[in-house]
Amino acid sequence: MVKFVDDELKSIRAEVIRMWTLVYNQIDQSRLAVLGLDKNIARQITVRERLVDAFELKIDSEIEDFIALYTPVAIDLRFALAMLKINNDLERIGDYAYSIARFVKETEAVRLEPSLVESLGLERMFETVLEMMHGLKQALEDMDPANAVAVISMDDELDRLKAASDGILVENAKKNVDGIPVYMGLGSIFRKLERTGDHLTNIAEEIVFFIDAKVLKHNGGGSADNQ
Repeated sequence: MVKFVDDELKSIRAEVIRMWTLVYNQIDQSRLAVLGLDKNIARQITVRERLVDAFELKIDSEIEDFIALYTPVAIDLRFALAMLKINNDLERIGDYAYSIARFVKETEAVRLEPSLVESLGLERMFETVLEMMHGLKQALEDMDPANAVAVISMDDELDRLKAASDGILVENAKKNVDGIPVYMGLGSIFRKLERTGDHLTNIAEEIVFFIDAKVLKHNGGGSADNQ
């Protein structure tokens, strides 16, 4: 029975990692779509959104089946619940990538002013999100809670960039009324990336929630089963 449970846990984690890779690519592609206002890339993102949704439902179903079949307790239950929450957070991040792509598809603008992109720190906003996603995926694969905790502090930079972007976009709107639709769209993108950071913070906490108990169990800490 133990071997069957371990095999199921490994399978679930592998599926979550595949979901993670898919969503990471969606965010990375949304970065390229926005910076180049590339409608072809945006269309590819919207097509893959259906795959993200299907993946989320598949993983949810597998975890629910695992809980129903094996009635896990302690560490195994913590793992299942953590993967369930992480899967849901990843799906929400995929939704943000889809929304960003929709802006690119619908905007009438043909390019973003490089000076505006630089002053906003738009590239850095995307890069920070991608760094957080990569670091957390590595933390899960390596079973390293310290790396997960380290990523949480990166969310502060997203908050700072988002706060600074508000004033910059308002000032640009005052000078160029015709550009207001684009500025509003960029403001929405910054909000979505900030919210992505919040979901990644949730994921980091779930990784620590699971791994710390796992480490305590292997170190002979009997109290872990009661956490």
